[in-house]
Parts: sequence; structure tokens; C-alpha cells
Amino acid sequence: MALPATLRQLGMVAGIAAIIFMAFLTEKSIELLLRFTRAGKVVSYGGLMGDAFGKYGRALVQICIVVNNIGMLIVYMIIIGDVLSGTSASGDHHAGILEGWFGEHWWTGRTLVLLSTTLAVFAPLASFKRIDSLRFTSALSVGLAVVFLVIAVGISIVKIIIGGIEMPKLFPVITNMSSFLNLFTVVPVLVTAYICHYNVHSIDNELEDSSQMQGVVRSALGLCTAVYLMTSFFGFLLFGDGTLDDVLANFDTNLGIPFGSVLNDAVRFSYAAHLMLVFPVVFYPLRLNIDGLLFPSSRPLVQDNFRFASITIALIVSIFLGANFIPSIWDAFQFTGATAAVCLGFIFPAAITLRDQYNIATKTDKILSVLMIVLAVFSNVVAIYSDAYALIKKNHTSRE
Repeated sequence: MALPATLRQLGMVAGIAAIIFMAFLTEKSIELLLRFTRAGKVVSYGGLMGDAFGKYGRALVQICIVVNNIGMLIVYMIIIGDVLSGTSASGDHHAGILEGWFGEHWWTGRTLVLLSTTLAVFAPLASFKRIDSLRFTSALSVGLAVVFLVIAVGISIVKIIIGGIEMPKLFPVITNMSSFLNLFTVVPVLVTAYICHYNVHSIDNELEDSSQMQGVVRSALGLCTAVYLMTSFFGFLLFGDGTLDDVLANFDTNLGIPFGSVLNDAVRFSYAAHLMLVFPVVFYPLRLNIDGLLFPSSRPLVQDNFRFASITIALIVSIFLGANFIPSIWDAFQFTGATAAVCLGFIFPAAITLRDQYNIATKTDKILSVLMIVLAVFSNVVAIYSDAYALIKKNHTSRE
């Protein structure tokens, strides 16, 4: 939902190219992870980093998974709150579905709606102890994402036919150094969009034939890239420079087509339901890695019901509080994407490859690994600097 905003920053052509480039880079980083996993005969991302860099490597990857996944789950809750209860973005209030149906009441407020969703949906789905228990909800979540996409594409096509869409910006507009540096703020969002490395080992371990894993990865990345490209393209096409950080918030306006209000609600509801069902898939590795950090020598988490329930409740409460105090998904993406996500997606796989303790990395692998590290560090340092500069400038302007 933040990807259309990356096209607002980069323009249509450069934005689409960036999404495709990130998909290829992600596929390569996971391929490197799997190759060294097979060589070291390890069963987790933490075990792989521990194999290469010892106990500190294992702890570092676990910390990054915790930070990244908490950030992502907070983003999911923020989006669900935006959809159901509304949001005040860019100084304007955008009504949520419940506000549109029933008006503003205490029971349509953001906090109560998120609390109800947490108790009724997130808590039950987070109680499963095996990731394959989520296979049906996962499949349904993909279907809901496709429903969202079909409706959004249909709206765009109708508006193109009736002449209600202007020519979108194709390339970024750079007027000074500040606007140039601001382009790099999209990198954390793009990185976060493709982060799935923390679930690779969990799924690989539960496959009957582990040789299928690379095909699973390529199929998943292909599907995600197709959905990302279409969401970004049609989202930016519909709203242009008015595209918000969470494009779902844009679907509270008059679309200028028949049944526009019904389609608005269908788009937002289908994606909110999608996120509710994706939530436990991201929560699963979060809980495992928290347990690995806090109780490294204890028996497996699934065998200790008290520890399992305590960690689950503590994490859900923390995510709920974060979603109520962090203002927008862009802020959350900037923090997690520029720190933990970039480490999990590129820096750690590249470091394992350069360490090459089994002598299986080719010269091309090592060159690509160096490139991954340089690109990751440079782009995210610039993104953090640009965000900090914009924040300081905004505060200075407000004081004046």
C-alpha cells in the first residue's frame, strides 16, 4: 500500500524499474541463503548466521527479525485502522469504512476498532504452533489481494475510458539536492516489500521435498512482483501526485464512476481482510526469534504452553500499542526498512557469502555480494539523512 507512493516520488518508469530490480536482487539473496544452508546443514536463519559468525551473528539476525517483524505488524495494524476508522493524512481527514457507514461514534474510533480486531482475529490466528496450520488463511489472503487488485484495475480502466485520468509523471522531478536525496526515501519501502527471508527456513523445513524450495521462492517472488507492479501502476495512475503514503486512504473520495462508493468500500475492505490473514504468517517467526533470544537453552517453544502464551500475549500487546502511537506507515517503513530489513534481505546474505567458509561461492557471487552491501548501506544512509533533514526542516518551519 506504500508502493504507489514510491512511484509518486520516482515517477512511473523509474518506480516500476526499481520494483523489478529489487525482485531480482531478492531472488539472488535468497538463493545464496539456501546454498549455504544446504552446505552447513542448518535449519534456521539464526543458525546460518551462527554457523558463519558465531553466537553474536545468531543474536544479531534474531534482533533484526524481531525489529523488522514488529515494524511490519505495526504497519498492518495502522493500515487496518486507516481503512476501518479513517486517518488524518497530509492535514486532511480521510474517513474509514465504519465512519462512512455509521458516522463518528466512540465505537468507530481507531483504538476500539483495533482492540476488537486484535481480540477477534489476530489473537486466535497467532495461537497456532505450526506455520503450515496457516496454509488456508494464507491462500485466502492471496485471493483477497487479487480481489483488491481486480477492483482497482477495473476502476482505472473505466476512468481511462471516460477520460478521467491525467498523464502520470514518468520520471522524478529534481530541482535541488534536497529533492534528489528525497528519492532515496523509497528504498526502505522497496526493501521491506520483498523481505521474506525469515520464513524461508521454516517453510523449507516443512517441505517433503526440499529441492522444491527454490521453485517456491521464484513463484512467490513472481506473484508478489506482479501484484506490486499492478498495485503501484494503477494506484499512482488513479491519484497521481495526490497519492497518499497509504493509498487505501485515497479510496474515500468520489471516483466519478457508477457505484463509486461501493467500489471504494470493496477495495478497502478486501485489503484490510487480506492483512488480517497475513498477520499470523509474519507473527510466527517473530515469536520464534524472541524466544530464541530470551530463552536460548530452553526446550522448544511449542512444548511449553505457558512460555508460548506469555510471549504471544506480550508481543500482541506491544504491536497494538505501537499501532496506536505511530502516525503513518511511511514512518514505520523508514525505520524498519532502513535498519533491520536491509540487513536481513541483503547485508547478512552477502556477508555469509563473503565469509564463504565452505568455499562454494563463485567470483560472481562475491562481486554481487559486495554490490549488495554497498547499495544497501549507501542508499539507506542517504534515506535516513533525508528523512532526518526533512523532519528538522519541518519543525523549524513550524516554529517560525
